[in-house]
Amino acid sequence: MSTTRFSFPTPIHFGVGARALVGPHLLEQGLKRPLIVTDRALAALPLLGEFRSHLTGLDVAVFDGVFGNPTASQVMAGAAAYRAFGADCVIGLGGGAALDVAKVVALMAVHDGDVIDYVWDQPGCKPITHELPYVVALPTTAGTGSEVGRSSVVGENDTHVKRAVFSPKLLAKAVFADPELTVGLPPAITAATGIDALTHNIESYLSPAWHPLCDGIALEGLRIGARSLATAVRDPGNLQARADMLMSSMMGAIAFQKDLGSVHACAHALGAVNDLHHGLANALMIDTVLDWNYEAVPGKFDELAHAAAVNGGGRAFVSWLKRLKSEIGITGGLIERGVTSAHLPRLVALAAKDFAGATNPRPAGEADYERLFKAAM
Repeated sequence: MSTTRFSFPTPIHFGVGARALVGPHLLEQGLKRPLIVTDRALAALPLLGEFRSHLTGLDVAVFDGVFGNPTASQVMAGAAAYRAFGADCVIGLGGGAALDVAKVVALMAVHDGDVIDYVWDQPGCKPITHELPYVVALPTTAGTGSEVGRSSVVGENDTHVKRAVFSPKLLAKAVFADPELTVGLPPAITAATGIDALTHNIESYLSPAWHPLCDGIALEGLRIGARSLATAVRDPGNLQARADMLMSSMMGAIAFQKDLGSVHACAHALGAVNDLHHGLANALMIDTVLDWNYEAVPGKFDELAHAAAVNGGGRAFVSWLKRLKSEIGITGGLIERGVTSAHLPRLVALAAKDFAGATNPRPAGEADYERLFKAAM
């Protein structure tokens, strides 16, 4: 597999070995002191040392304070590390959490206040007034597509409610998408992040917002991911399957500028209340929510079935998702993940207020979310 370069609009270097291009690229930009923003687990793996071996000629520091569902305090600690080191650029290396944090570390390195002050729907939201440091992104999972996204989602420190900072200024200046960086993922993480990628493509296509460009990207992203997710889980060294999932993930993130839906509203609530992994939370809710959404847009479900090469139309598409989850090892419901009826009031309240649910194809209120959470138990 060769490395290729294209832009949409972010310059993307895609293919095996793309990670080795980061050092020369930064030097070409006149940059010499990158701060690598990554998560605790990845920092303990040989992957980080191997990646650093490609950064010859650079003075490198590492901030590895990202863990779990990231919070504002992690961002502020990263920004402090950037300033203390005297960094001149940021390398985001990791899954969606690390990449989201990396982008807003760059934001807070040159802006005052707290990152929550810049949340797009926050009353009195502060404007992004300064040019952000140069950011490059290297995804090590194929799920969120944060490397090509113009937003970062972080939790409030006390409530862990997920908040989004949104601006085209958050786009990475370059992406280095190397399928080899995803080969070491455990099957459970490959499965959960893979369903996250499919969910982005599916929910963006179902959104009632009008964006034909995103619709086309979403359907193709689903087609690519649907053919390869089970292979990536079953045969983790299969670089073609890994590349397909990386591409599906990026396409989903590009497509969901059209917006998402109630699967994500539920997942965000589960992350805040039960600290569930975002991709797993999506996986636990997706077939329940889609089955409920079907009657609102049955024709769109037929198109999803066609893209995923599922025979039998839209209802069969939802059944296929259930089988796919089982095939890749995602079984059981919310109860098996520690979610109980005692959590329902807060889950329902958060999901009903979540920004993602505003573009669900079927309007959902608190009573609807209560039924959906109970059905997914």
